[in-house]
Amino acid sequence: MADLYPYLKELENKKILGINPPVFDFAYFDLWAKPLGLLYILQWLRDRGNQVKLIDCIYEARDRAKTFGRYAPRRRKMEKPAPYRDIPRNYWHFGLNEEEFISRLEGLEKPDVILLTATMTYWYGGVFWCIEHLRRVFPGVPILLGGIYARLCPDHALLSGADHVQTGPFPIEAPYPAMDLYKDPEYGISITSWGCPMRCDYCASNILCPTFSQRGVDEVVGEMEFQLLSGSMTDIAFYDDALLVNRDEHFYPICEQIEKRFSHIRFHTPNGLHVRRLDEKCSEYIYRTGIRTIRLSLESVDPEVQKESSSKVSRHQYQRGVENLLKAGYHHEDLETYVLAGLPGQSVEGIKETIAFVKDLGARVRIAQFSPIPGTSLYNQALKKVPALAEEPLLHNNTVYSSWVSKEIPPEELQDLKDFSRQ
Repeated sequence: MADLYPYLKELENKKILGINPPVFDFAYFDLWAKPLGLLYILQWLRDRGNQVKLIDCIYEARDRAKTFGRYAPRRRKMEKPAPYRDIPRNYWHFGLNEEEFISRLEGLEKPDVILLTATMTYWYGGVFWCIEHLRRVFPGVPILLGGIYARLCPDHALLSGADHVQTGPFPIEAPYPAMDLYKDPEYGISITSWGCPMRCDYCASNILCPTFSQRGVDEVVGEMEFQLLSGSMTDIAFYDDALLVNRDEHFYPICEQIEKRFSHIRFHTPNGLHVRRLDEKCSEYIYRTGIRTIRLSLESVDPEVQKESSSKVSRHQYQRGVENLLKAGYHHEDLETYVLAGLPGQSVEGIKETIAFVKDLGARVRIAQFSPIPGTSLYNQALKKVPALAEEPLLHNNTVYSSWVSKEIPPEELQDLKDFSRQ
């Protein structure tokens, strides 16, 4: 384990290779996903005189076009790891296959340093797979592993074979992510703030970034402008966990600049908006700015679950937020709402009540299955029931945790909830 910042800061005139690994999972959906932290670090290293290259195993395996600039990556069926063996679902390798990955590596000059990122804790299989091939093609080249998995599961990440594992926050000193390393990217990414002022019991945002801070408006707009120089982007997704905090000083000025300069671009908010802040003025700004994907954070109408969500929103606040968005110009089918399922002790009746409440208002439901994230208070609760979580990150997988690992919701009841939400 190490703080890699001092080491990387000394690099000059080096060849740096960044890698975003493939995903091994039951399902994978591109919610405008890019390895943001890695891209910022690569830009910072480039600004210091280094030559940087990127292999994104997901992006480079684009296959089927989806909506708003996204693609589904190629996939191939693979053998399920032991913890999943009894789960009656297919398991997939999403992204470049072995032959394609090795071919990409062999087509590069030997790098001086390799930076490998990892997001979900239960996607570490793709990380281990990459390191195995990297050792074969580039023996002796230092491999530095960072990302959410490394931060939340440092002891397990040490088993990957990486030379160093970044276990703490990394100072971001680049003005924008190195999105130009992608060939003809269809969408860009923007983060206007770091961290989140909320302290939800199931979320690791304040663990990964303990201090909430917002970037300057000019910096955010300049970042968008740089990415749009590619000429191929039609969409930009906001990565913020708290986009609407300090609306008057932060969000509204950004919206005004977007409306003035980027009116031809569609914008998206996949992480969920804080509904209590959606008054008439805010809803009008969102609509005028061209935000096409609206995800609302409700989680649950159950008072006990709401406490675990920092009491972010009440029934009345949610209803008023939906009404304001409709008044601003959105249609019911545009409004998608996250409803949590599978939390420790959560009742199926409470989930169904929340789904019915959202549907009665005409909005769409997106069930968000609980994943026990190390370091959160709900993870500690889950650990008491499933001690193996501490040793095996595969068990954190939100696709299988609530039904097959903790058995909070039997699979057939979870499917009934999904069917009910789609009706």
